[in-house]
Amino acid sequence: MTSHQAVPTLDDVAKAAGVSPATVSRSLNSPGLVSKSTLKRVKSAVDALGYTPHFGARFMSAKRTMTIGAIIPTMENAIFAKGIQAFQERLHSLGYTLLISSSSYDPEIEAEQVRALASRGADGILLIGYWREERVYEFLKQRNIPFLLAWAFAANNALPAIGFDNRASMYQLCDRVLAMGHRKVAVISGITEGNDRATNRLKGITERLKVEGIDLASVPIIETPYDIDNGADAFERLMRLSDRPSIVMCGNDVLAVGAMQRAQEMGIKVPDDVSITGFDGIELARVVTPKLTTVRVPHSEMGRRAADELVRMVESGDVGRSQELPSEIVVEKSIASLV
Repeated sequence: MTSHQAVPTLDDVAKAAGVSPATVSRSLNSPGLVSKSTLKRVKSAVDALGYTPHFGARFMSAKRTMTIGAIIPTMENAIFAKGIQAFQERLHSLGYTLLISSSSYDPEIEAEQVRALASRGADGILLIGYWREERVYEFLKQRNIPFLLAWAFAANNALPAIGFDNRASMYQLCDRVLAMGHRKVAVISGITEGNDRATNRLKGITERLKVEGIDLASVPIIETPYDIDNGADAFERLMRLSDRPSIVMCGNDVLAVGAMQRAQEMGIKVPDDVSITGFDGIELARVVTPKLTTVRVPHSEMGRRAADELVRMVESGDVGRSQELPSEIVVEKSIASLV
């Protein structure tokens, strides 16, 4: 007859660690509130006993599951990687677990994922950008699920968001481009439909060009999904125009790197023959040759602040507080001065 070992309890962990059950609970749920020595003893006892917290019981008593959901548009490239990593690390330090999914830029899929996270008891949800159907926001409000937006900030929008001003950031980059003498500007943009980040980045360029007196009808603009190959194909189309641009401004670094690769394949020198800029400041921008001129986004800081704010909303029941973070123009050798 086989004997079964009893499942270890919270009290067992407390006895093994020489602390109270309340201290064990605090160590597991809010490790930042426990001294390092105590936390080490509790973790050692947990590992030795093979203890697993009873999340169902915790949910019943605390009305929380200690999980946070996040829905990002894509996992296919590094656009969101650094920010989400920082978001997850800060959540972990606060005692929360991250559930993450990708919508593939499809609003219907995102709406389904919001409902799925809600059904799994997510205490709060992080969403990217402002644009989605109002029914999604109404669902979250009806279910009383705190939500926070990231990767965007609009001072005139009441929804809680922690991010940067996409329009203003790209406006500033375009201002630098014009100051360097470029007037024949072309754009490779992400798909703007349903994407406020792509839309506002494109607005930043066109609004600055309009101020400069440049006829927007003369500005070639190609919208394409964020992908290196798509950026490459769009660049080739622009370079086959009878009147080539002196600079190609891309909606993000992924598109820009694709453009730079195709330039090399076509024997077009960057920046001698054409300049290229990106947006996001991801690692990819620093490893290509020449290094990419871009807008550096505060990914890690945004992720950490988003975690802090969303947890504060969950635990306090307060409304979210928006925060605007600064971006930075980084001028590298992918752009040439014409003055």
